[in-house]
Amino acid sequence: MKHWTTKALIAACLFTGGAAIPVFVNAAPPPAADNNPPSTAQLEIRANQSFNRGEYNTALPILKKLAEQFKDEPARLGPIQEKIRVCEKGLAAAKADPNAGAAKTPGDATSAEARKPHPAPKAGETMEMTIKELGNFEYDQEHGGNIPADVRKLGGAKVRLRGFMIPMDQAENITQFALVPSLFACCFGQPPQIQHTIVADCPKGKAVGYCPDEIMVEGTLKVEEKKDDGYIVSIFSVEVTSVKPAPK
Repeated sequence: MKHWTTKALIAACLFTGGAAIPVFVNAAPPPAADNNPPSTAQLEIRANQSFNRGEYNTALPILKKLAEQFKDEPARLGPIQEKIRVCEKGLAAAKADPNAGAAKTPGDATSAEARKPHPAPKAGETMEMTIKELGNFEYDQEHGGNIPADVRKLGGAKVRLRGFMIPMDQAENITQFALVPSLFACCFGQPPQIQHTIVADCPKGKAVGYCPDEIMVEGTLKVEEKKDDGYIVSIFSVEVTSVKPAPK
């Protein structure tokens, strides 16, 4: 799990007869341990942290510098070039539509008095909602413990959520990604609140390609405060079963 605050924050689609289905590929093995000189290692850490938080505007120039350093090492250069491609696509998409994701989300009626409790999920039902509708409550990210009871009861429900993808492990053969309401804010260093971030996990042994456009993810919702180094890093995750381009 990447750290959303201090360390770091589907989808190849095949169109057949107008329908879109996810294309899973075998997950790539993790890169081998690296003994780079400290200066290069520090650059890589900073680039990866910015990339994983979706801060593409910050990550891009660092990645380009690393690409120059590794221009004669194809094995190292390939993954860096892929991350550069993701950054450039993300920034281009955000520039083309600065309000991406914002127009389809409700107002921030998150106070205990104003929020509307979620109805209990029905057997066999797939609940469709926006990310901000799901996380329609104020959350104490430092101390936790205040997820509303009606939200906790959504654990195990089948959900359909729309949002934008931020890779969390690597730029290709992605096994885990964050689903966020707005690509524009993330690209320019404004990560969403923890209750407005969904960690999407691909099936074991499977991976997906990067998709810069808004997507619709379906799967089983988990509601659980997860910690890393004592910090709460996520409260929502989804075991992904399918993904489609989000309806316009």
